[in-house]
Amino acid sequence: MVLAPDSVRLPRMDDVDIIVVGAGASGLMAAGRAAECGRRVLLLEKNSRPGEKLNITGGGRCNITNAEFDTRIFLSFFGDAGKFLFSPFDVQATFDFFNGRGLGLVVEAHNRTFPETHKAPDVTRVLADYIREYGVDLRTDISVERLCVEDGAVTGVATSQGTFKAESVVLATGGAAYRETGSTGEGLKWLSEVGHTVHEATPDIVPLQVKEQWVKDLAGTTIEPMKITFTSVGGDKVSRKGRLLFTHFGLSGPLILNSANDVKALLKDGPVATQIDLLPDLDPTEADRHVLSVFDRNKNKLVRTVIKQLVPTGMARALVAMVPEDLQERKVNVMTQLERKQLVLILKNLPLTVTGTMGYDWAVVCDGGIALTEIDTRTMQSRLFPGLFVVGDLLHINRPSGGYSLQLCWTTGYVAGENA
Repeated sequence: MVLAPDSVRLPRMDDVDIIVVGAGASGLMAAGRAAECGRRVLLLEKNSRPGEKLNITGGGRCNITNAEFDTRIFLSFFGDAGKFLFSPFDVQATFDFFNGRGLGLVVEAHNRTFPETHKAPDVTRVLADYIREYGVDLRTDISVERLCVEDGAVTGVATSQGTFKAESVVLATGGAAYRETGSTGEGLKWLSEVGHTVHEATPDIVPLQVKEQWVKDLAGTTIEPMKITFTSVGGDKVSRKGRLLFTHFGLSGPLILNSANDVKALLKDGPVATQIDLLPDLDPTEADRHVLSVFDRNKNKLVRTVIKQLVPTGMARALVAMVPEDLQERKVNVMTQLERKQLVLILKNLPLTVTGTMGYDWAVVCDGGIALTEIDTRTMQSRLFPGLFVVGDLLHINRPSGGYSLQLCWTTGYVAGENA
């Protein structure tokens, strides 16, 4: 990759065909593909290096795509937006691209796909090699301030180092998630300023804050299987089943991230009452039999000791905190039927309170963005401004975690690069 010091001559208008703003996942793909197609490309990045967000995605492992090769099934996870996103650069093309450049991919649970090295910077390296191979001019530490519009067409960008002109501009600045990486949603502001319809960005795939201290005391503990039910003040409910991760602020993990958008709606009425079912595959009667069976095998042991055999690993501390202390110190063979059923009720309805989301700084993805009706998704060009292409997280598309966001970046970046 080429990093130009201030003393190096910046390109003239006739030196550049395409300006790509943002050297993240979609911007690197767009720049590389455009250059591969023979275009002269200038890639502008406000950070000191490309791929800042990409380098930390997926907990630093980079969930590069989701290995669902049936395009119609894959796009069903994008809701109504899926109909806009048919493209020649699909999941198989993503595998071919990275495998062909020496980075093998591995598929894990729920088709989540990672580089075989499990290192996100290796993904950035492949893309950096891609743009270097085809001669993309990468300039870092340059802040774009606005889009330049002349006679109804986008003709370039105004930056901290002057105005750059080109036939086409590909906007790939990302949404408002992971703000510490420089992804602050500024591209949405520029789009709004020139007259595009932009839906306000809010944290979408994001961890949840919880009031209770016992949850935070379990930070790092994972439980699976379990069922979690969120209930709003008005009585609306959302339930999910799967794996849960406790953190120092509350709840996270794929199940929570993919539930956050629904929980966010419930939070509009106030804190959300939440119950965890630690025995989701057993109804209350079966759960009672399970507890009784464990007790029968441990008749002379204390309740606090036997609790460890009733719940998933790591959860005993939380359950003990819910059980009266005098009951904990009794032997199980003297527990009454009522006391045992109260214990079963706790196992099936462990209570906690969700007070909010963790906001933009913790969001994996934010919703909001430019309305898809204003983009020709066959090319990713604006329907309002010739010469403007919009890709990646700037698009108003809700999607779950699990590789879908990065595949959106690969697809839209590739299409924009090929057509800009």
